[in-house]
Amino acid sequence: MRSVGSIFSYLWKIINGTRRFILNLVFFIILAVFIASMIKGDDPIEVPENGILVLNPNGILVEEKTWIDPFDKFLSEALGNGDNIPEVLLSDVVDAIEKAKTDERIGALYLDLQKLYPSGLNKLGVVADALDDFRTSGKPIISNADYYLQHQYYLAAHADQLYLNPMGTVVFEGLDYTQVYFKELLDKLKVQPNVFKVGKFKAAVEPFIRNDMSEEAREANEFLYSALWKNFHADVTAARNINPLVTSGKINDYMSAFNNADGDMAKMALETNLVDALRTRTEVRNELINLAGHDKEADTFRQITFDNYLASEATVPDNLKPKDSDQVAVIVARGQIVNGSQKAGMIGGDSTAKLIREARNNEQTKAIILRIDSPGGSAFASEIIRQEVLQAKEAGIPVVASMSTVAASGGYWIAADADKIVAAPTTITGSIGVFGLLMTLEDSFAAIGIHSDTVSTTEISSLNPLEEMTDYQKTLIQRSVESTYENFLSIVSNGRNMAREDVHEIAQGRIWTGKQAMELGLVDKLGNFDESVTLAAELAALEEYDVNIVKQELSSKEQFFASLFNSTSEFLPSPSINSQHWLMGTLNKVKSETAVLQNFDDPKNVYSYCALCPQPR
Repeated sequence: MRSVGSIFSYLWKIINGTRRFILNLVFFIILAVFIASMIKGDDPIEVPENGILVLNPNGILVEEKTWIDPFDKFLSEALGNGDNIPEVLLSDVVDAIEKAKTDERIGALYLDLQKLYPSGLNKLGVVADALDDFRTSGKPIISNADYYLQHQYYLAAHADQLYLNPMGTVVFEGLDYTQVYFKELLDKLKVQPNVFKVGKFKAAVEPFIRNDMSEEAREANEFLYSALWKNFHADVTAARNINPLVTSGKINDYMSAFNNADGDMAKMALETNLVDALRTRTEVRNELINLAGHDKEADTFRQITFDNYLASEATVPDNLKPKDSDQVAVIVARGQIVNGSQKAGMIGGDSTAKLIREARNNEQTKAIILRIDSPGGSAFASEIIRQEVLQAKEAGIPVVASMSTVAASGGYWIAADADKIVAAPTTITGSIGVFGLLMTLEDSFAAIGIHSDTVSTTEISSLNPLEEMTDYQKTLIQRSVESTYENFLSIVSNGRNMAREDVHEIAQGRIWTGKQAMELGLVDKLGNFDESVTLAAELAALEEYDVNIVKQELSSKEQFFASLFNSTSEFLPSPSINSQHWLMGTLNKVKSETAVLQNFDDPKNVYSYCALCPQPR
């Protein structure tokens, strides 16, 4: 009979052998792909004459891609772990469409939107405007899909020919908002959520103290999403003359259209003018071959995807770019606002302030655009960024806050002192309010036999998550929350030249669309990024200028590994991610809701964060 020591020794050999096998396997995968990338020829990407530009975005439209460690990304792709939702730069999609409009080599545009994830309505609107502009060239736009989800159809509606598979569907069901609640879970875990808030409509803390929406939160949700749906509905029905039976949102109307089509979803889409024709994949492929010619090698129509099309464009090396031209500097602030320095996809108080400072210290910078896509976060980090905006203004550089899909709570905090604020009609903004949140675990640990006791040299003891908060600690945080809210009101009042009482009336955490915010005085102008650039140039009295996107510089080590793993990753199969599966969508929703808590790092535990706002996409 083996001794306990020999058993553990045997188990360790198995574990250690497995570990070494996995490490060796990963090493040889990297080595093989690296060697393949080294011997790969640099064949130029050719744009076929009279070819079709395929617009096939795979992922969420974003203003700025989230930084992912190159090695982590490589391993994820190599091992087929597709947890990360892919991202597509909005600017890349628009640039490809704009270039193709005047490119004689491009004869048509084909929309393949099956892998487009739900994205902000304003971002979809920017692409839709680019599609409408492309149509003025006389080149056709053709869209085809096995099925269209609502956000995909929003773009497809701008095609000259809109096709659907005879077995396909068009999902057209309105907008909704789902909040995940954790109160019962926290109760079972005996976790004590200590909540401090100001504002009637500040519902950011509700997930931790309720199992459903309060009446105030429901009112705010219905008000906001009804306004967004009105915009969505108006845009789609303006693009196509759709039978109102499928756009009214009434179940009786929808079922009437469904029954008229004998329960055939594709037939219903055709009869209600959602699509122009029902086509199989082969029929569409043959039509495109007739239009652009046959690529015999690939056995398909002559085409180029939009990312390859952009890669084929010659770029001017940095050392040949003019350095003395006037510039409109753009700083993208995307993600939750947290303290310290953060990579792209998260707004760090220090790192974002540093980018603004770099733009201010650049002699060529004549105006600054702060492009915001954020539901807020740390009040302290928001203030650090705002102070840097004030420094730019004091230096005589006009600042324009340009709002993308979301610029609420802390996202509005950092915008409030800009010379001008531009928002899309569908931007989610406002949510001027703050709250405090601390979780204590005294009951949780006591339930498993762990207790805590403290000796302090003063009565002002520090917060201990293993002990119940004292009355003075609760009073301290509540008063801090109230003080921060009053400070927020003052910032908006001064920045927007509004009476403090008027700000309070529309604040208290209430959320508004960009259109509503302009009517209330929180926004100066409705428009997207291009309008923001034009406005910034006007404020700086510029006629000729370059647009300079100020980005964080990577270290030499980061640049090396980014180059290495980005070049090798193209030899790996694309991860298979089913963005439409309802179960995965639900699990991702829970995951994202809980991930937000990890970034609550304000030194005073005070936050200006919009829980009702979607995460920037």
